[in-house]
Amino acid sequence: MANNELTVAILGPGGVGGLLAALLSRAGHRVICLAGEETAHTLRTDGIQVRSAGFGDFTAPVEADTELREPVDACLITVKATALDTALTRVPATALGDALLVPFLNGVEHPAHLRARYTPTQVAPAAIRVESTRVAPGVIEHGSPFAEIDLTGDPVPRERLDALAAALRTAGPTTRVLPDETATLWAKMTFLAPLALLTTRYGLPLGDVRTRHREELTALLEETAAVSLSYGGPSDPAGALARYDTFPPQTKSSMQRDAEAGRPLELDAIGGALLRAAERQGIAVPVTARLVRELATPPTD
Repeated sequence: MANNELTVAILGPGGVGGLLAALLSRAGHRVICLAGEETAHTLRTDGIQVRSAGFGDFTAPVEADTELREPVDACLITVKATALDTALTRVPATALGDALLVPFLNGVEHPAHLRARYTPTQVAPAAIRVESTRVAPGVIEHGSPFAEIDLTGDPVPRERLDALAAALRTAGPTTRVLPDETATLWAKMTFLAPLALLTTRYGLPLGDVRTRHREELTALLEETAAVSLSYGGPSDPAGALARYDTFPPQTKSSMQRDAEAGRPLELDAIGGALLRAAERQGIAVPVTARLVRELATPPTD
């Protein structure tokens, strides 16, 4: 993968995918968005419009198709876990060539799932910290003052990760390559899971959760940290709580936004994966288990 112009496919040009597609296109890379026929037509015709305090307001041209039909340098997977298997039909392994496959998904189980389907050394998991919303096909609102990407992948050649990171960094997002895939995925999981489960369970923004349900939040952080530690991931529940305390009180999790919009929840990819990981290590996570159970069977009253 050369350091100059890349060809990048984006599977799922929504809030995150649309933002990355537009930024990469603006930086001079060739971008092919993979989506349904209607969205693909809109993107081909109008490009992607971004409204962002950090990156400016701009429109970037992109190519779009319903399926990948040629080799690319990288394919960024930016769909939700609930849509992953359906979306992957747009990326036949035969068309991918030796492209890096970069899933920006929540949870810790998807890399193994992708490596069973594609060449294992091409799967380079990533985590992104950003608030970005697709308000209409091809129209993206980037709300957070930051966009930070962690790129990893234990079996992936380091120079390939570095080349993609350089392209992303030049396009806008702060991007770093991290050496330990498991630690990177668990770092995101330990921070995301308590926020997602509690804001969604109570239908409250983070500010109310951290005051009204602080005991539960603390217990969840301790449970997730214990599971993370058992897999060699980070364990700093007090630090995570301190970070939550710095967030704007109106902060909502993406799972909560999905619940409010009536979309499928990533409950299995986040809560379910956490329970399965805990069970494998014989770690009790009673608060997590109760919240997952309550979210899976909403009250009927």
